[in-house]
Amino acid sequence: MSILDHKVDFAVVLSVSKANPNGDPLNGNRPRQNYDGHGEISDVAIKRKIRNRLQDMGESIFVQSDDRKTDGFKSLKERAESDETLAKMLKDKKAARDKFASIACEKWIDVRSFGQVFAFKGSDLSVGVRGPVSVQTATSIDPIDITSLQITKSVNSVTSDTKGSDTMGMKHRVDFGVYVFNGSINTQLAEKTGFTNEDAEKIKQALITLFENDSSSARPDGSMEVHKVYWWEHSSKLGQYSSAKVHRSLRIEAKTDAPKSFDEDNYTIALHDLQGLAVEVFNGQ
Repeated sequence: MSILDHKVDFAVVLSVSKANPNGDPLNGNRPRQNYDGHGEISDVAIKRKIRNRLQDMGESIFVQSDDRKTDGFKSLKERAESDETLAKMLKDKKAARDKFASIACEKWIDVRSFGQVFAFKGSDLSVGVRGPVSVQTATSIDPIDITSLQITKSVNSVTSDTKGSDTMGMKHRVDFGVYVFNGSINTQLAEKTGFTNEDAEKIKQALITLFENDSSSARPDGSMEVHKVYWWEHSSKLGQYSSAKVHRSLRIEAKTDAPKSFDEDNYTIALHDLQGLAVEVFNGQ
């Protein structure tokens, strides 16, 4: 497998329909918004979904969510210590950090992609890995409308002689919104972590299928959809253009005041050509 030898930029266009794409725990789990009223999906939430898709592909993942664990380990420390070499190095404050990082990157694709901090209580070694894949926060094209519904639970959680009182709660959703997020893959960091061209292809496929096997009560099947993935592959390590200029070459604007679907009648997509830089466009699945 060959180390990635050219810069990559990407952009993803997705829609949300009657779902909560990313709740804010500091705001009653309402969908995230910025001060201008535009919806947001954090980069952390997006990376979680990419990890889940890579895990579905059979890749080894270090940061696994509790409901998708495949190895039975109860913590990141346990997972790191499952490798005998890493376990010994974590107990030796004089251990070579570069060697530790190299082993971890080779073992877990999310470590060599996004990076990871290995700093655990009771360990004498602390190692930080910077990953080549960076993902920005997704932001909606227009301000979003949030609908809040009051819900009740009218069953007993435990056995009791009398019926418990109904429990009230709130559920929030975005009626409809189109979001865009950008990202890049840095070749200098790819060389350090061993990130390959094959890894980049797997990231691309994860983006195209981002919401497969991702349903929940807040995000029912079909309520989150990837429409387009734009993939720019530069011809050099540094790239012909800055990532900011590449990402600005994609412009999406709403044609109507309150669009309810993502199609040519409601949105205009303008993709400006950058001389010498080709772009691949993929439809979401």
